[in-house]
Amino acid sequence: MRIEVKKIATLTGHSDSVYALDKGIEEHLIFSGSGDKIIAQWNLKTFQDEKFVASYPTVLYSICHIPEKQILLAGTSDGNVHILDLEKKEKIKILKNHTSQIFNIRYSIKTNCIYTAGGDGNFAIYSLDTFALIKIEKLCNEKVRDIDFNYKTSEIAVASGDCNIRIFDLKTLLKKKVFVGHRLSSNVVRFSPDGKFLLTGGRDGHLNIWQVGHYEKIKSIPAHDWAIYDIAYSPNSNLFATASRDKTLKIWDSKTFQLLKVINKEKYDGHLFSVNKLIWSTYNNYLISAGDDRTIIIWEINLNMIS
Repeated sequence: MRIEVKKIATLTGHSDSVYALDKGIEEHLIFSGSGDKIIAQWNLKTFQDEKFVASYPTVLYSICHIPEKQILLAGTSDGNVHILDLEKKEKIKILKNHTSQIFNIRYSIKTNCIYTAGGDGNFAIYSLDTFALIKIEKLCNEKVRDIDFNYKTSEIAVASGDCNIRIFDLKTLLKKKVFVGHRLSSNVVRFSPDGKFLLTGGRDGHLNIWQVGHYEKIKSIPAHDWAIYDIAYSPNSNLFATASRDKTLKIWDSKTFQLLKVINKEKYDGHLFSVNKLIWSTYNNYLISAGDDRTIIIWEINLNMIS
């Protein structure tokens, strides 16, 4: 396979590091959240800032768009989760159960719940209907960094700064397994779309591949020079991308876990500093990256089979 990478556009407008991205109200729209305390909406057709969505009192570390409810959740550095009604364009509630940064917000229509990962070591679950707190659990004394779901096995994976990966039952929330993911902080967890593998990235720069079930490590790849902050699969699941503090994005083969392409500043006019967040959009198959250089970059990734 040969990968062709083309830089399509650089979106500028944020005045601080961009930490958060999520898909927008329509396929060609995305949301971004930044250290400048602003959420913006961008158009992937025009490459313009569509509109200023909302501002917050503190730094934004995570956002979560829930299209089924027409709401946008924003996690801030003070531990609050702000809920914005996108239709009415008004803030409807603030969840105040964490005491420091909200690093990740996820939701599940299947369980009708919202899940948050906090810098205070807490993992919290809320009702999607009422926003009432269902459960909050102190997982460790380090930061809880990332959350992902495996609907094939009905499991949740949670990554945290104590190096551990925790697997919970999606329905009962009972802890099923705890294992050391990385030598340093475990930063990101991502189940493969077929539910067979769990990919994890850590502060040690390693990409680890785990067999779902017993969670044996089947591969450990020294993927980056610095911490891995995000992993995103392509819409057709053939590829996945990793983002790192080492300023690069890397494209990988989902079946073989082979490295196919390094996207950096020198060759592709990539990010100047840490790459914090990724989305692989269904719109034009664009891979979108955001970083500490205050930019959001749109990439076109084409896969050609070599006969």
